[in-house]
Amino acid sequence: MTLTVTGARSELGRLLVQQRVRASIHINVAGQQANTLLHDGHAWKDFERVALAGVRRALATDAKMRVHASFAFVLGDPPRDPLRSLAQVILDCERRALSSSVPACVVRLGYLYGASSRDLRAYRTAFRLGRPYWAGSPDALQYHLYETDAVSALVAAARKDNAGKTLYATDGHPLAFMRFMDDFARKLGRRLPLHVPRIATPIIRAIVRKEHMQQCDLAMPARAPGPSVPDWKPEVTDYRAGQDRVVASWNA
Repeated sequence: MTLTVTGARSELGRLLVQQRVRASIHINVAGQQANTLLHDGHAWKDFERVALAGVRRALATDAKMRVHASFAFVLGDPPRDPLRSLAQVILDCERRALSSSVPACVVRLGYLYGASSRDLRAYRTAFRLGRPYWAGSPDALQYHLYETDAVSALVAAARKDNAGKTLYATDGHPLAFMRFMDDFARKLGRRLPLHVPRIATPIIRAIVRKEHMQQCDLAMPARAPGPSVPDWKPEVTDYRAGQDRVVASWNA
């Protein structure tokens, strides 16, 4: 039994290749480096080329079941999405993944975070230096997912009775990025985290890409999107517990 991964060098891919499976499956996580609020938008650079190339590579693999990792913030309506050009690419990749003669499904993942995140480590450095960050709107609630829960969701979805389906995997609890990062900063000893003021938007765009600003302001529905991956539940449903795991892992 084999598990092959497109995007195996990514943070999520490295976690996936360690998994043992009972069937010949392929999981495509190409492009998932952008599926997080923990980067300044740089991960969207060249996204279309990377994502489409990943789908083509995945479709060329030999497997009995394929799973395509996608993005929970895309709810299938790009015209209303401020990230519409990216959303259209994401939906195109989903359609291609499902068009193969090999059974396949799509799993839309919540925004990823975890101990292996290089971007989260960069925030740790920034907080220790007292730097402000772009916090987004406190009213824009988004769904997150701890990295090991993302791995288990993708593996759990690799069943032929899920073929042709679009499924979701999130922690089920919407949360503003500002609250997520402020609490993380406090865990690192920064009692009063600093935010980049909105008035500085024209200046900060030289550092933070507009896609990141749009992501932080893009609210998801109050109810977690579904259907979720059958027979799967996230182990980390409280972001604070997830952050504790991150800090404990780093300290170890």
